[in-house]
Order: sequence, then C-alpha cells, then structure tokens
Amino acid sequence: MIKDLETAIGYRFKNISLLQNALTHSSYANERWHDSLKSNERLEFLGDSILGMVTAEYLYRNFPNRPEGDLTRMRADMVCERALAQVAERIGLGTHLLLGNGEEAGGGRRRDSILADAVESVIAACFLDGGMESARNFINTFVLTDVPVKKLRNADYKTALQELVQQKKNQVLAYTLVGESGPDHDKKFRVEVSLNGKVVGEGIGSSKKRAEQAAAQAAMEALFPDEI
Repeated sequence: MIKDLETAIGYRFKNISLLQNALTHSSYANERWHDSLKSNERLEFLGDSILGMVTAEYLYRNFPNRPEGDLTRMRADMVCERALAQVAERIGLGTHLLLGNGEEAGGGRRRDSILADAVESVIAACFLDGGMESARNFINTFVLTDVPVKKLRNADYKTALQELVQQKKNQVLAYTLVGESGPDHDKKFRVEVSLNGKVVGEGIGSSKKRAEQAAAQAAMEALFPDEI
C-alpha cells in the first residue's frame, strides 16, 4: 500500500521508515507508544522550513519585478493549509495516514490541518532520504504548479494586517496565546491580537500559527472591513 504512495509522488525511498514516520500522526503515536516523538511532528517542522525556502527561491527567480510584499503574499498563498491539503488530496495522502482511534472517528483523514502537516512531513522525509533535490522535485511537481500571479486564492491575514497597520507610524501589533483546550490529538489554541496594547481580534485554530491567522482575520474584519 505504501508503494502506491511512492508511485503517486514519483519517489522511491531508500529508507522506507522515513516515509512511515511522515505518515504517523501524533494521535496514533500517543495511543500506540505514548511517545509523541515517534509522530511526524518533527518532520513537519523541518518540512515547513524546506518548503518555505524552496518556494521563496522560486518566486525570487521567476518574478524579478515583484516587490517583497507581493512575493510574501504569493508564498503564503501557495503554502497555506488549504493549498497543501489540496496537494494531499491529489496524491491520496489521507488514505495512508496512521491515525489514532479518536482522530479516525472524527474525520481526521479529511481534515485540512492534518493533511497539510503530512505534506510538510513527506517533504522532510524526501529531503532526509534523498537530499534537497528530492525535496525540491516534490515541491516543483505538486506545489509550484499553480502560482497566484494575478489574484491570491487564500488570504494571508497576518501579513495583510501588518501592512495596513504600518501605514501609520509607531503601531505595534502583538499576538498572545491566551488558552489551550482539547486532547493532544485535537488540540485547540486561542490567540488574541492587540494593536498598541488594545485587543482587536481573537481566533481559534488547531495550531498557534492557525489561531494567529484567525485572530488577524477577525482584526481585519473589525478594523479594515473594506480590505477583506
């Protein structure tokens, strides 16, 4: 079955345990071994950085007339949760994931956050197994195929909010984690964003990064509704 995934991504692993690790969600690792280090979270951390760097380099080289702000928004759009979840759907990644019973019952195989994290984990696994070229081939094939040249498909609210706020001098934005809830396999984070010390938005997400995006969106809706 895992060979089907190798066929889908066009890469054969020398060390198949790396791919197996990339498919192991924390809920499965915690249920089987009570050890989150055996999940794909560390690979996700590495894959996120590789993906960001390769995408940034691609945009820098291919769009020499675009300013930094445009490139930042384009990169954020291309590597956002929904875009990566669509990559996972294209290669059938959800069917190969190892999930805990609770996550399985809760529809985890179709959850954008889990699928996006797994894509980043697979990128890291390719890198560790075959070097940067292998990771770059995956990213070129599945991520850099639909660049949002004219209009972004998915908003990066944190970047947009920062740029609007900075139109005035001495404006300070800050994001604060104010709460966590739920079991380890379905953790929810609550973040507040403040402008010059005043809370202007709150958001909830499956990670601190996603909660910050939700908070930024709420702030945008409150402060700059015409920009949404």
